[in-house]
Amino acid sequence: MFGKLDIPLDWKWKKLKDTLEFVIGGDWGKNEDFEDPEYGFAYCIRGTEIRNWQDQKGITASLRKIKLQNIEKRKLKENDILVEISGGGPDQPVGRTVLIDRAALSHNPSVPKISTNFLRLIRPEQNIDSSFLNLYLKFFYATGEIVNYQNGSNNLRNLKFPEYLKLKIPIPPKPTQQVIVSKIEELFSELDKGIENLRTSQRQLKTYRQAVLKWAFEGRLTNENVKDGELPKGWQMTMLGEFIENISSGKSYRCEERPPREGEVGIVKVSSVTWGFFDEMQSKTCFSNDFLNIKYLIKQKDFLFSRANTLEFIGACVIVKNVEKTLMLSDKILRFIFSNDVSKEFVLFYLRSRKGRKQIETLSTGNQDSMRNIGQEKIRKIEFPYCSLKEQHKIVEEIESRLSVADKMEESITQSLQQAEGLRQSILKKAFEGNLV
Repeated sequence: MFGKLDIPLDWKWKKLKDTLEFVIGGDWGKNEDFEDPEYGFAYCIRGTEIRNWQDQKGITASLRKIKLQNIEKRKLKENDILVEISGGGPDQPVGRTVLIDRAALSHNPSVPKISTNFLRLIRPEQNIDSSFLNLYLKFFYATGEIVNYQNGSNNLRNLKFPEYLKLKIPIPPKPTQQVIVSKIEELFSELDKGIENLRTSQRQLKTYRQAVLKWAFEGRLTNENVKDGELPKGWQMTMLGEFIENISSGKSYRCEERPPREGEVGIVKVSSVTWGFFDEMQSKTCFSNDFLNIKYLIKQKDFLFSRANTLEFIGACVIVKNVEKTLMLSDKILRFIFSNDVSKEFVLFYLRSRKGRKQIETLSTGNQDSMRNIGQEKIRKIEFPYCSLKEQHKIVEEIESRLSVADKMEESITQSLQQAEGLRQSILKKAFEGNLV
């Protein structure tokens, strides 16, 4: 938890509102084709832009028609700070901030920038360095204490802005603020280089995993001297349908996403089926009072396939590792039963490979940017390389061995990234206690 900082004697605690010279809400105005001489064009920065602010600096802001007098009042200036006051949720509290710098104003500079009414513009007074104040607000947000300044429904959070303005800020003399900002930026620059190296390693691991799957289904993991474009001796391309004995689906349930009540049944949502092995403890379920139908019951070792999902996850499949709760299939999930001539793990890894994914994406239908669907007949037409069951098991072992090493490396990288974020907070805490410079 966030405790009170021990600040030097020449620093002062000030309420946030006492560090500001100007505060105003945003405006959303009208569509850009709206005609009225009292309205003009402005780019409206939304909460959406905050997510990629570091890289994009609001370049995706929406062009709107805003009343000219409102533009004049709300026009953003360099060193302004935007505070998110609405739009947070269970996984992302409201209260994020961004600093308006020269880069943020340089996109199409003849068109003014304002914020939407989901944000507040705060403009620090002349004795406050905006970067210093923004860094402190980010530090406070990252401590988690921001949740004490929000309210709202389960899915939408609002910032209790009057209370937020009473937040106490440790304020040193302005020259000290500027020295602290300079030191923080220097340390963060080095930290960001390390983080980028870690993310590069993550991308390389992703490439390596696909390379392993490519080699596996070209026969290179179990055969020497495989020629490019040819399968090993005894292999053949066949259709998945030849080895599927049955495909069944669940049904559409009216349910709610919340903890279960007595007598209710868990319904596995399509978001539970991504890639790998299904773990009910990590699955996302909703709950229903519908009568339990045993034919929809999920069992251990079931092979589940997502027949309706976004383009990224259409055709994602899992093998159920364990199941202790009473869970049933939804209508967007299929269960495959295979013949004894094929390994379900072999099929799972092939559908996860680039070639398998490409076929699924091509055979599926629907909007490119929303939900895609793939029918049972098309699933049966998926082509895949078939070899003896003994060699399939050997290939699965080879894949799992290599991916296991990659997973351990990924785990180590993830841990290092978490430590880097912890170090970032540690740097800020030292800075705002006067111990950094």
